[in-house]
Amino acid sequence: MRRLRRGASARSIRWRVLRAGNQDVAPQNRLVRFTECARDPDLWPTIGEVPQRPPASTPQLPTLDPMPEGHVIHRYARQHRTHFGGRPVRAWSPQGRFADGAARIDGSVLDDVEAHGKHLFYRFDGSDSLYVHLGLIGRFRLYKKDPPDPTPGTRLALEGPAATMYLAGPMACRLVDPAEEAEIRQRLGPDPLLTDDGADDVKAALRRRRIPIGAALLDQTILAGVGNVYRSELLFLCGIDPRTPANELTDAQVEDMWSHTVTELRRGERAGRISTVQPADVGARRRSDLRAGERLYVYKRHGEPCRRCRSPIQSVEMAGRNVWFCGVCQF
Repeated sequence: MRRLRRGASARSIRWRVLRAGNQDVAPQNRLVRFTECARDPDLWPTIGEVPQRPPASTPQLPTLDPMPEGHVIHRYARQHRTHFGGRPVRAWSPQGRFADGAARIDGSVLDDVEAHGKHLFYRFDGSDSLYVHLGLIGRFRLYKKDPPDPTPGTRLALEGPAATMYLAGPMACRLVDPAEEAEIRQRLGPDPLLTDDGADDVKAALRRRRIPIGAALLDQTILAGVGNVYRSELLFLCGIDPRTPANELTDAQVEDMWSHTVTELRRGERAGRISTVQPADVGARRRSDLRAGERLYVYKRHGEPCRRCRSPIQSVEMAGRNVWFCGVCQF
């Protein structure tokens, strides 16, 4: 058990948690990223005795999981459409920061929920759309029955006949009119969970980029929905070195990458997790036989043997985040 000394500064607490947390963020960017997390009180427990690995039922300091990628956002859209769609909802803002917006949609019928990349749009009858971007620390909590009271940092609470949902820590939560929604969506690249025909748009965008392809894949104006886990895994599946300049990829390589992106994100949306490994590469018969530590080829596996060639997995900082790759399979 570790004790946080009474009166420890917020900065020192943030830094201790950060060092134990997400390692896919480059060191110089970690404190900046974590500072955002500290702004939302509902993400923090009472300061006291903190075990190294607290039980799941114990309030935890945030672990800074990677930002939800497109498959998770589309899954949220499907779940929220199922639980709240076509029915009037009660809306309120326990935190108060979205009080005016919540009052405008309170009692309205939720007509539809759409996702584009990492962005969510909730359409209510007779109102503008609710726009949500979770960012780095935003989280939904969904309760089908007996919901607890929302925490003071809950930005938005939605209650319907079948479920209650709490949203905390989003980067964006506001009402947008049709013109603003269109502007947001026009800035985004093709979403592989919405269309099969995005390869040509991705080719055109990459021809204008000299940055490494590993950095380009995090640019949501090129390809919407890919985050740090998928970029490492997709580049491995395609045999592309992440340091390759984006404008040097051949049309065939981009088409192959788009095809893998469509396949992997759709599989991730159905399963609710990222699992890119072919079972035979780890001695399994079926994908359902893969253990948690066997589902990824390279992400966060620095120094471990490649699942195909057994050479050590490498990593390099790119676009402020670490990207993992095999120097043999992706040469």
